[in-house]
Amino acid sequence: MPGALLFSSRLDDPVAWSAALKAAMPELDVRVSPELGDPADIETALVWKAPPGELASLPNLRLITNLGAGVDPILADATIPPHIPVARLGDEVMARMMAQFVTFAVLRHYRGIARYERQQRERRWEYELPRASYDCPVGVMGIGMLGGAAARMLASIGFPVAGWSRSPRAIDGIETFHGAAELSAFLARTEILVVLLPLTSETRHIVDRDALYRLPRGAKLINCGRGGTVDEAALLAALEDGQIAEATIDVFETEPLPATHKFWGMDQVLVVPHIGSIAVPEIAARDVVENIRRLRAGESLLNIVDRARGY
Repeated sequence: MPGALLFSSRLDDPVAWSAALKAAMPELDVRVSPELGDPADIETALVWKAPPGELASLPNLRLITNLGAGVDPILADATIPPHIPVARLGDEVMARMMAQFVTFAVLRHYRGIARYERQQRERRWEYELPRASYDCPVGVMGIGMLGGAAARMLASIGFPVAGWSRSPRAIDGIETFHGAAELSAFLARTEILVVLLPLTSETRHIVDRDALYRLPRGAKLINCGRGGTVDEAALLAALEDGQIAEATIDVFETEPLPATHKFWGMDQVLVVPHIGSIAVPEIAARDVVENIRRLRAGESLLNIVDRARGY
């Protein structure tokens, strides 16, 4: 009977993940791509951007788990049979890590740290009075597990936080907006925009020129969800125009970001190489193994993606 797990990622550490998985389920047969052994042995796969066709080559594959929250690369692979369930990783540690990164980026924009970094390079001492955090409204687009954690952390340190989602959501202490009809009002009240949306056909380039210019002039943008949710050409133009004063960008439409991209040379842009949050093997392996147990027992699975919705 098939029972092996295929680990396939060119980014994550296979040694750390193998050790964590074996600690949680000692009998688990872990195979690390490209050493598949007999493909018929493989029952589950734990992947990040697996090579095209690799998952389709596994005749007894019953579950795919994505090494992160963004599952769009898997859903875009037409070679993968659509009946195979896809799970995404998501736990408190991952959510807290993202919330910490978002909080860092918001504080950096709110306190004008980029200005002082420029002044240091110029050996120039120039003081500007800081504002109170209650005078700096933050908006979070996407208030699921990661975005909700970020919104709550920001609210806990005194920012007026609002969240926007496709469908209605309620978070204690957070003003919420939803749907296309309420997007303009959400953007208009937001000085620092945090984008933490999944990438779907409905969210691709949702932050376009129109959305950017519905923000107050001089707004700041932080994208640490998926690169394709923000129209990079529109953002570049808005940065050059001054409509967007600063940006922190952790995710891009093309990764790695090409060395010729203008973002690299812009003082008002902080480029970060997709490190906002990661799945920590010692923690996330527990959910991976729990899903394997549930799969074999015929029970409902954790964190299954709705293919129709894209997340």
